[in-house]
Amino acid sequence: MDTEKDWVYRVEEPHGSEGWRLYDGPEKWGGVFTTDNPYEDAEYVAGLVIADVVGEWKRNHADVMHVRVLVWEDEEGEGLGDAIYAVEVRPNIHAE
Repeated sequence: MDTEKDWVYRVEEPHGSEGWRLYDGPEKWGGVFTTDNPYEDAEYVAGLVIADVVGEWKRNHADVMHVRVLVWEDEEGEGLGDAIYAVEVRPNIHAE
């Protein structure tokens, strides 16, 4: 039984009135995860990507940025409208 599945992801950041743009270059924050476990779905892949992005911020002592992760099955789509899963990470604007 073949359970292997490709999940394509992209990390974007808001860019004012122009909408969203790739975050820090497509070669770094866009790519493909191949999973072979049915429990490793689009949400799982987004979690891995977020952990990696947040880990880089911590390693570089950077502030949390506003980004979103989009995930598609098999091939990259156009954007939020055709993504299977999307999640945003936002800085805490009410931090003391």
